Amino acid sequence: MSHSSPANTGSSEHAEPRPRIEPRPRIEPRPRNERLYRQGLEAGLSELQARLLAGRLPDYQGELGPLVDPSLRHLVHPERLADAPRAAERIAQAVAEGEHIGILTDYDVDGITSHVVIRRTLNELFGVPESRLHSLIGHRIHDGYGISLPLVERTLKLTPRPSLVITADCGSSDEARIARLKAAGIDVVVSDHHALPQEGPPPSAYATVNPTRADCDYPDATIAGCMVAWLLMSLTRQVLIEQAVLSPSTPKLSPWLSYVALGTVADCVSLGGSAINRAVVRHGLALINRMGEPCWRVMAERLGADSVPFDAETLGFQMGPRINARSRLDDPYAALHFMLAGDDGVARRHLETLDADNQSRKAIEADMVAEARLLARRALDADEPVVIVYLENGHPGVQGIVASRLVQAYGRPTLVLTPAAEAGMLTGSGRSVEALHLRDALQRAHDLAPEALTRFGGHRGAAGVGVVQERLDDFRQALITAVSEQLGDLELVPRLYTDGELGEHQLSLETLAEIEGLGPFGREFEAPLFEGRFLVERLKPVGDGSHLTLELSCRGLTLKAIWFRCLTPGQLPDFDVGATLHCAYKLNRNRFRGRESLQLMVEHAEPIE
Repeated sequence: MSHSSPANTGSSEHAEPRPRIEPRPRIEPRPRNERLYRQGLEAGLSELQARLLAGRLPDYQGELGPLVDPSLRHLVHPERLADAPRAAERIAQAVAEGEHIGILTDYDVDGITSHVVIRRTLNELFGVPESRLHSLIGHRIHDGYGISLPLVERTLKLTPRPSLVITADCGSSDEARIARLKAAGIDVVVSDHHALPQEGPPPSAYATVNPTRADCDYPDATIAGCMVAWLLMSLTRQVLIEQAVLSPSTPKLSPWLSYVALGTVADCVSLGGSAINRAVVRHGLALINRMGEPCWRVMAERLGADSVPFDAETLGFQMGPRINARSRLDDPYAALHFMLAGDDGVARRHLETLDADNQSRKAIEADMVAEARLLARRALDADEPVVIVYLENGHPGVQGIVASRLVQAYGRPTLVLTPAAEAGMLTGSGRSVEALHLRDALQRAHDLAPEALTRFGGHRGAAGVGVVQERLDDFRQALITAVSEQLGDLELVPRLYTDGELGEHQLSLETLAEIEGLGPFGREFEAPLFEGRFLVERLKPVGDGSHLTLELSCRGLTLKAIWFRCLTPGQLPDFDVGATLHCAYKLNRNRFRGRESLQLMVEHAEPIE
């Protein structure tokens, strides 16, 4: 097939500007930790497993066992979390004395799963009646992140008013609002995992349980907010038993690790060197696949019988986006009700809402990505180390996804800004590249332009900001300076790190099972990506025309493959049947009507001349 265009014969003054050529991802081998590779072989791992492990943990110095055999025995006692005993004592007091308790969490998957853990524990294990529990979840657009002023006002209007508020996945940077609650006679126990401000924990909080505290002895600061909440409630159970408020036979919180697994995967915390995160996700998936709760059963029904058993990818790319979509576009309570549903009918009804929102989110995302790509050209043409785009009509709930798409396309850290509810302010979400600590860069930008960047928070890989609209240029220059200081002369291009080639005998379900034995995969322990040369036997655009199905052959072996989002609908690929492609791909287990076959998931492919 030919895709050439007629020559442009018009005059130059009427010629369309030439489209900017998008940078091609660079396929590169992963650096290998040779010590870990040898250690893996000596421990009995296969050559492929040792190679995969060594390519994901370049600086790892710890023991191998907790990584390759994740187990709950690697959990660390919650007493080692700074302030956790004080927090648990206060929650136990509220339970014993019949106080009204507010549960205040973020609106994303980590926040929603934290909310479920706290609420189910208080109600089902500690016996606090529903009438004394108050769910407080902010609306992303109307309320904003964390302990927002509207949430504080809503809390103060409750009748009867709670005397204790427990936060999860938020609160570390909300001193002013916590002080307001304290002045009204409400104790606030903060449980969170986000980086604390430079001045430390909020002084008005009754307790702040956060593994990133400088004075915290807990050995893993990468755990998600839902895990902090789970540890705190586990410690509270212990306190209540010691006080004889609860029987020693009161069930432990182990079943709730299914929710913690979902929140951990969806919040993209580290699944690399964290023995705790790996253990929680491994164990949580085993619980989920028992299908004991309506939310899991109904999701499996929606995804189809071939989706079971769920894996970390199911949580990250199927469940997570549906729960997040609700909070991105509307009120997040439908997501909470879905997770808490007591029967399949109720869960099914709420999942319909989540699904509809997810479809709307996809349409909004597509429009915003298209506009953001056009606006990103200025930064790319100027070779700026960070892309900052302001979408005047963009939806604030989809900023982070759009930023991720631009990072994938351009290999540069990206911030996407939209108008905030507060007049004169912009709100934004950022995503980073491996070499940049985004929150540290924002701290430096704030130091350079404090009047421009009034609010920020987040992690190494993702962050949120509040920017004064009139000072947008000041913020842009400050962040460019901050990013440049961290990255130096690093060449910024999209990169695909692969685990090398597989022989044709390794292109099999047996190899996939070998790989799955190293799971779970996620952030900082990415699913294996391989490279190789294949001959195109067949190809066909599918879906809305943006996906491509292929039949690829390699030394006599023919395999089915799919390449998602590789085309603009109506466009044809720049290769045809008979072409040889250099592919970066993942192995995938394709289930259809009870039968399994190997399928390649193409991440990138280029014709070889």
